[in-house]
Amino acid sequence: MAVYPSNHPMVKHKVSLLREDTISLKKFRELVNEVSMMLTMEATADLELTHQPMTCWSGNISAPVLANKQPTLVPILRAGLGMLNGAQAILPCATVSIVGIQRNEETLEPESYYQNIVADISERAAIIIDPMLATGGSALATIELLKASGCKQVKALFLVAAPEGIELIEKAHPDVDMYIGSVDEKLNDKGYILPGLGDAGDKIFGTL
Repeated sequence: MAVYPSNHPMVKHKVSLLREDTISLKKFRELVNEVSMMLTMEATADLELTHQPMTCWSGNISAPVLANKQPTLVPILRAGLGMLNGAQAILPCATVSIVGIQRNEETLEPESYYQNIVADISERAAIIIDPMLATGGSALATIELLKASGCKQVKALFLVAAPEGIELIEKAHPDVDMYIGSVDEKLNDKGYILPGLGDAGDKIFGTL
């Protein structure tokens, strides 16, 4: 497994803007979209290419094109939906597999309450998208669900992540690469990321 905190100056800049306490709904959504696009670019830099015959204005050429099906994007409900448009701007032919995870209030363990995984998951890589990796429970459950469904390669994109969540995924699934806008300081005693973004789902959907 590898953890890839983005070193791109514009990612760092835009994540900083996301942290502003008085940020508007419109601006938050726009920035989430922009950072999602940039992280998707980083996460797909290793996609395999093949060469295909093509006729262009100057004649016949052999042009590089993607060798395999585009990955399936996996937003974790509900906040992950806010990253979907940005990721699809880079992967317009990607399928979408949706996963809903919630905490069981008796066991305190994450449980899937909704899943719609594409039928050809064994033929595609999967890219989990979620604004925040805090304790890591939802991401862990989603990774295990995807692997149980036959997925052979899983990556994950997060706008911000806590070291505690990263450590959990590293130990449980060392083959999963994570692309992160910012690795933040820590979790507080309530499990919120510091400095974090606040509740990204509320800010994306306007339910503050």
